[in-house]
Amino acid sequence: MYARNVGFMKLATLLGVFALSPAMAQIQSADQVQSALNAVYTKYKDIKEGKNADYIPALAQVDPKIYGIALVTTDGKLYSAGDVKSEVSIQSISKVFTMAKVMEEQGADAIAKRIGVDATGMRFNSIVAVEFAEKELGGPEINPLVNPGAITATSMVRGKTRDEVWKSILDFHSAFAGRPLSVNKEVFDSEAATNQRNQAIGSLMYAYGFIKDNPAQAVDIYTEQCAISVNAKDLATMAATLANAGRNPVTGKQVMKSQNVPEVLAVMATAGLYDDSGKWLYHTGLPAKSGVGGGIIAVSPGKFGIAVVSPPLDEAGNSVRAQKAITDVSNTLGGNPYAPSVAKTK
Repeated sequence: MYARNVGFMKLATLLGVFALSPAMAQIQSADQVQSALNAVYTKYKDIKEGKNADYIPALAQVDPKIYGIALVTTDGKLYSAGDVKSEVSIQSISKVFTMAKVMEEQGADAIAKRIGVDATGMRFNSIVAVEFAEKELGGPEINPLVNPGAITATSMVRGKTRDEVWKSILDFHSAFAGRPLSVNKEVFDSEAATNQRNQAIGSLMYAYGFIKDNPAQAVDIYTEQCAISVNAKDLATMAATLANAGRNPVTGKQVMKSQNVPEVLAVMATAGLYDDSGKWLYHTGLPAKSGVGGGIIAVSPGKFGIAVVSPPLDEAGNSVRAQKAITDVSNTLGGNPYAPSVAKTK
């Protein structure tokens, strides 16, 4: 466990340097950025791979042809291609920002100590992972980007009533997006009617002491946060806020403390794309998070945030078009923070 924690802290420190360093090279010209987005939009707009998530009935009804790409730089410039206005539910991407909210209220150590920061090596809704976490003598082997950890993180957000907790979460997401966000009630109702597994996970996390009180409320709020409606522009702005050390580059608001950003990015890097997180990091180097609503956000620290919305998913639950488009754009613009070119100084 000690070795794993040391590795996590090294990664967090490394990502923190990239996120905050003023010597970071700037991305290419506006024309080059727009050209890169146009190219991947055209390249992937007609592919037929993947299918909508259907275990939540409302998600199966979302238009699979929605396809939009947005990129926001750390100096607040927006570039887009395709449909960046149609909204989908944020789903698991919300886990990133509720995790960040807990860090803001209680410090980054609160997440590491209560939930853990290691990838489980299991499905995002695994109950077996909870059992292993409970039996781990050196500390929990779980993280806030899988359902057990995410429900626990939601339970940790401060508030005297359900309404206070929910307002705190929604306002925090809205500050990242730079506009007031709202919930898709149809999606919320559909998920609430089919979330028996998450209810079981919540009860188990409570039984093992991860959740301290009212697991049913935690599951209900978690379900609602997953139904927040967002478009590609919202998601790119949220990602760009992380790329910009916690300051929204569009509104100028410092949404979260800069010192907490490296830890958020580290967990995204290790656990952001479900079972394919390692493959994603290997090919892109970008901290990212996907959601079964069809969105993916990715962060190039100090440079830009990028998001793609396209509902058809692969077997791992990640948008097919989004993975391809973000990978190509990042490679074209030099977004990989591990690439040698980004380490050059004047």
